[in-house]
Amino acid sequence: MDINTILNTIYSSSVTAEQFFTMAGFSLAFGILYAFVISFRIRSTRRFFTVTALIPFVVAAVITFVNGNIGAGVAIGGAFSLIRFRSAQGSADEIAAIFIAMASGIAFGMGYITYGILILVCLSLLFIAFSALPIFEHKRFTEENLLRITIPESLEYQNAFDDVFKKYLTKCESVGIKTTAMGSMFRLSYKIKMKNTSQQKEFVDELRTQNGNLEIAIMPFVETENQL
Repeated sequence: MDINTILNTIYSSSVTAEQFFTMAGFSLAFGILYAFVISFRIRSTRRFFTVTALIPFVVAAVITFVNGNIGAGVAIGGAFSLIRFRSAQGSADEIAAIFIAMASGIAFGMGYITYGILILVCLSLLFIAFSALPIFEHKRFTEENLLRITIPESLEYQNAFDDVFKKYLTKCESVGIKTTAMGSMFRLSYKIKMKNTSQQKEFVDELRTQNGNLEIAIMPFVETENQL
């Protein structure tokens, strides 16, 4: 069989029932397979698995019914814009998985069955490969942490912890100050880099003696995070 025949669209000028159900069968079958494969790298819930499996067919069905009709496309886009999502924003992995499923759905919806299958199979394998490789995990990023210290309102926080910082840190940069507990306390935030990460407990213990044993937190520093 000629490769061009395989890669061409199965749709004619008017979509027949046989063509539609062929598209539906392939998009559902490979959507389920894709959701199963991707679940090995994403701790997906049953709902996320179901949605990911169905997205290729749903998007394909919409593209098929629009079939180049600009007015219908605008109407469908307006209907989707009315949907208000109240769930929390997904992780980068989940968003990527959704976009891959949508891209394949567009291919299926235009009748390009082979392209839709290639998108699901190839990108899911690349997704798993990139997730497994330790790329972009630079050491300098893992060394930087966010330190949050809660102090009483009465404590003069300027230079209050300098001696402890000099003892345990190679870098300390203030990234914000915020009042908390109805203004009765302050929360100080610092970007830090420790001399020896194995001394975190000793570091926290010495800070506790100076902040009245209030809350102290050390976590990975992320540039886009709300540091306060």
